[in-house]
Amino acid sequence: MDGPSAIPTEANQQGARLLAVQLLSPAFPTGAFAYAQGLEWAMDQGSVNNAATLAAWIADVLEYGAGWSDAVILSLALRPGADHAALDELARAMCLTSERLTETLEQGAAFASTAAPITGADSMPVALPVSVGRALAGFGLPRAEVIGLYLHGLALNLIQAAVRFMPLGQAEGQRILASLSPVILRLSALAADATEDDLGGCAIGAEIAQMRHETMTVRIFRT
Repeated sequence: MDGPSAIPTEANQQGARLLAVQLLSPAFPTGAFAYAQGLEWAMDQGSVNNAATLAAWIADVLEYGAGWSDAVILSLALRPGADHAALDELARAMCLTSERLTETLEQGAAFASTAAPITGADSMPVALPVSVGRALAGFGLPRAEVIGLYLHGLALNLIQAAVRFMPLGQAEGQRILASLSPVILRLSALAADATEDDLGGCAIGAEIAQMRHETMTVRIFRT
């Protein structure tokens, strides 16, 4: 199957959009189900213990933590002439814990190897947002749309982790995901035109949770 970058974008935009949904779905085989960005520790400690606290936690991760950093790096990686090697180094530098670094590198490598035969993109392992940007750069889709799909998948993966860990039904999880749509759309629009100067954040609770997770005796998730 030829990737969207191999044929005129206008004639294939609908196909490109469907393929983007496929590539950015939590079901795409990157092993995302095994990662929770420290949320497991927060749930174990009781900081996240119901739908309201889960929604607030994920919204903060999206706006102030890994979500925003990944969104900006993905935006930069989607642009013509992007230096993906330099962006990979930047993405690594934005990881404040060893688990977070492991997560983005392992998922990025898995994404690259699986997406390459579909899109014709480079299969060299890089951090996840760079890997995604490199693969989807030729799709001709608006950057905000691609970023929105990426953040939507990140949020859903965290929600699914919570569904497995605490008393939270699938229906409630879907309600939380729907409630995060305004945040995801707003951040996607901002990140679409962001520069490296817009990188940064302050999600101290999430970062501490990631570090604490490293020393948990019993763990379901890898991060």
